[in-house]
Amino acid sequence: MLAARINSFSFHGDAAPALRNVEFGVRAGTLTAVLGGSGSGKTTLGKLLAGWHRPGHSGTLAGWLELAGERLEFRGGGDDPRINPAGWSDRVGYVPQDAAAMLSTVRSTVAEELAFGLENRGTPRPDMLREVGRIADLTGLAAFLDRDPATLSGGELRRLAIACAVITEPQVLVLDEPLASLDAAGVIVVRDLIARLTKAGTAVVVLSQSADGLARSAARWLVLDGGTAAAGGRPRELLRSPELARSGVVLHAVTHTAPAVRAGLPAGAAPVLELDGLGFCYPGAGGAAGERPLLRDLHLRVRPGEVVAITGPNGAGKSTLLRHLNGLLQPLAGEVRVQGRSIASLPTGRVAAAVGLLFQHPRDQLFERTVLREVGFGLRRLRGREAGAAADAALDAVGLSGEAGTHPAELPASKQRLLALATALARRPAVLALDEPTVGLDRHGLAVLRRAIDAEVARGAAVILVTHDPLFASSTAHRVLVLEGGALREP
Repeated sequence: MLAARINSFSFHGDAAPALRNVEFGVRAGTLTAVLGGSGSGKTTLGKLLAGWHRPGHSGTLAGWLELAGERLEFRGGGDDPRINPAGWSDRVGYVPQDAAAMLSTVRSTVAEELAFGLENRGTPRPDMLREVGRIADLTGLAAFLDRDPATLSGGELRRLAIACAVITEPQVLVLDEPLASLDAAGVIVVRDLIARLTKAGTAVVVLSQSADGLARSAARWLVLDGGTAAAGGRPRELLRSPELARSGVVLHAVTHTAPAVRAGLPAGAAPVLELDGLGFCYPGAGGAAGERPLLRDLHLRVRPGEVVAITGPNGAGKSTLLRHLNGLLQPLAGEVRVQGRSIASLPTGRVAAAVGLLFQHPRDQLFERTVLREVGFGLRRLRGREAGAAADAALDAVGLSGEAGTHPAELPASKQRLLALATALARRPAVLALDEPTVGLDRHGLAVLRRAIDAEVARGAAVILVTHDPLFASSTAHRVLVLEGGALREP
């Protein structure tokens, strides 16, 4: 169905190739997993296969691409063939790691977003309505058809992006980190959907930094490391291979034992963060009589040096809760107190000095021209030498000291997440709030994240983290709480 031989692929302006010596092919009705750590080239390969990176337009390719028996040879010259992105996308669907980038952003409801691709193909309206309903049922989106996509949670957005790719019935579907930000029910929905697609003859390619259950159900693995193919074969042949171990792929998902919750819960100190009767609903979402607000009567006390993990289903309000901690959202009821003081009357910028927030989508908080300037932006209250030392220490804490002069947009998604974390660490906040901090991180990135959290705990900061990774929650936090039905509870 789809094959490639990549002798080398280099982005314009880059001295070194992003990919080299990679051979790849998929057959109809199969699931193939491309595994690798951060910067291994998975996303670049996926975008080449899907026509999102077009040779000659995005970079220089030496090798060939073959789709449905038609081979295109590339030598890096001006007479190379040109890929027609519209024709290619008819046969190859792609869902990027940043699921929101898949959406049109010009449709006001989930149903209209699902119909967008069919409209572009001139699908008759009765057929279009039928397909929208069918795919919504398959992806668990039937209850969201009238919702504005902008109001969906990260996991719900990912399911919508996958549904938008599936509805046009491509012969090949390439999914970059398809389980990221999904709750347990969402993972089941996506896995069942992929099984249904392959049974119907679709070739599915999954790009992942984790050897999780979905990857293990694949017929074949390709392991990338440093932009080249390190190994290929069946999962059971590669699971304990040295090539996989060196690649940085997360392996903990293949085990079934989780360590106990972090020991040594701090005691005696006054809470650094307090939620008293917190209630909130978005405009139009809970104002009518009988409707339940998104958050209702929440109470929480977090002490210095304590780590609290919050889990719960997609759409439960976990990200919304974190935005209350630094004043980005104001509660409709109750109060948030940081270091004993209500933040209701404080400017958001002042609260941010005490509460550092890592967004679920880090690119939403990155805007400077270099990594160093990004970290230094929040340190303007410090003197020059002191600010420089704080910025350097934060970059060192997340392993980005060597990227100080790089533009944040040029970093892979995993390093963008670590950079956003560094911007919060640099201010040494009393409370560190982390929204899905593990998404997109390989094994090395997870180790960096754990060390950063341990360092914050050691200096007395409180850490609140939202995650769908139960193993990370149980091994990192003193307490794990579930947000569901608007309330926090013990699991």
